[in-house]
Amino acid sequence: MPLRDHFHSPWKDENFWEGFHSAWANTIVRYLNGSVLSRRYRALPQVHLGAWVEADVATFERDTSQGAVPVAEGDSGEGTATAVWTPPEPVQTLAVDFPNQDVFEVRVLDEGRDMRLVAVVELVSPANKDWAEHRRGFVSKCAAYLLQQIGVVLVDIVTERRANLHRELLELLALKPATVEVPDLYAVAYRTHKENGQWHLDNWPYALAVGSPLPTLPLWLASDFSVPVDLEWIYEETCQVLRIE
Repeated sequence: MPLRDHFHSPWKDENFWEGFHSAWANTIVRYLNGSVLSRRYRALPQVHLGAWVEADVATFERDTSQGAVPVAEGDSGEGTATAVWTPPEPVQTLAVDFPNQDVFEVRVLDEGRDMRLVAVVELVSPANKDWAEHRRGFVSKCAAYLLQQIGVVLVDIVTERRANLHRELLELLALKPATVEVPDLYAVAYRTHKENGQWHLDNWPYALAVGSPLPTLPLWLASDFSVPVDLEWIYEETCQVLRIE
């Protein structure tokens, strides 16, 4: 089934790209968990639109509204008095504008290594490509994955933005210009591995075009082990489920 232009008429009018991208990510999960990944691995979807904050370490305040009153310094009660620590004033305060980040991502976890993240499939959204800070945030995330030897597949079918995140990722990693140039619509698989003390970034770029089929890419779960991601089958399945003609 050929690739459609989901960002212009006629498909844009009846099939919003946000819904398609969400369904696409879930179809990738069903494809991977259904027959591609062994029981050792598990794929999970991660979908989010806009700014978000996630705390790795959280500190909670105990609710004292039910009569549990904390002991103040100098209290003569039975509890042990605890001095209240006051942090110093900040050295400087800077205005910051955190860019909104759309996330349409499938994560593959290795249950044999304590649920370690080993691979991701990234579906590019318009917001990932619009402003320089958004593009920088997106490619920085991809670079961080690669630095941890996490396999990455990047798929960009956004026709309403001209930026090339694959090219910007290579620039961020300070690599030489790519010998294989890809247009602004593409799918790329990445793998990092170390050989003779030198790190290497392997990549498999494929040009995409409206009206043409999608490729099958390797999703690397380790430096020497990959599984196929049949983008054409996954795309066709998603279109059929959503009744996209």
